Amino acid sequence: MSKTSADTEIKAVTSKKKFHDKVVVNLWCWLFMAAAVIFYILFQGYPILCSIWYSLLDWSGLTTNATFIGLENYKELLSDQLFWNAFANSLKYTAMIVPLELVVSLLFAYILNNEKLKGRGIFRTIYFIPVIATASVVGIIMIFILGVQGPLNYLLNWLHITDTSINFLGTAKYAMPTLVAISLWKDCGTYMIYWLAGLQGVSSDVYEAAAIDGAGRGKTFFYIVLPLIAPTGGIIAILCAINSLKVFDIIKTMTEGGPFYATDVIATFVYRTAFSSEIGMPRLGYASAAAVFFGATVIVVGLILNMVRSRLGKMNQEVSQ
Repeated sequence: MSKTSADTEIKAVTSKKKFHDKVVVNLWCWLFMAAAVIFYILFQGYPILCSIWYSLLDWSGLTTNATFIGLENYKELLSDQLFWNAFANSLKYTAMIVPLELVVSLLFAYILNNEKLKGRGIFRTIYFIPVIATASVVGIIMIFILGVQGPLNYLLNWLHITDTSINFLGTAKYAMPTLVAISLWKDCGTYMIYWLAGLQGVSSDVYEAAAIDGAGRGKTFFYIVLPLIAPTGGIIAILCAINSLKVFDIIKTMTEGGPFYATDVIATFVYRTAFSSEIGMPRLGYASAAAVFFGATVIVVGLILNMVRSRLGKMNQEVSQ
């Protein structure tokens, strides 16, 4: 056998071995992912497909009789004032809470990222504890605290800040801001952890160089650290916005969309339409149409935010170059 033939055979054997190893690795990867994929199909993919199909039906969900009506449910949504009120409230809630959560969680993360801060591990735990609490339990406790005869009104009256008790959850003017404040306290710890992960990716050499140049913590943060963690911030903003658009549990527990639908969001609208008897016979098909329509809206919002994040990331790279 010539040297050329031997080299060719060795290369062929090596190539086959690499291909075999690659196949084996891919099979192991899919094997480990199988459980997650199966659960996603069962509990996410299949329900989504069912919702799309149900949205094309005139069906209460309580009978075996369902009439196919095509896009009639979607046409009805276009003239449903309660749906558009819930749609607007969802966007309003998101617009109010996302900037607050981003700024407050970043502030806490930057403070707690300081290695010289004593007891920072304890403070991290304290700020994260509300995330662990169940939203329904938090809602019930907050209803008691914020009630007309609750501790908060008693404190405000005792300090002579107000002369009369404030109905925080029963007044349209205060209901939404109150829910935003409670959600901020409840969820801020999650985004604080995300910000901490981004901040800990910044090398200590950056801080040392800034200190040598005479930059204080404020200038170091705004002109050096913030541009470096901007890509992480974009991802956090997307997660925060999507989670805010899907809010349900805290609103359902505390106000159920009231007073006078002032805090009614898409999730409570869908729940009330599909499962509640307060409006008469449930309409699962119509509720599915509302859910699918708003789900498409959330996807569009996510894509737009991702495009903005990518654009800002490219601009940041161009500036750094």
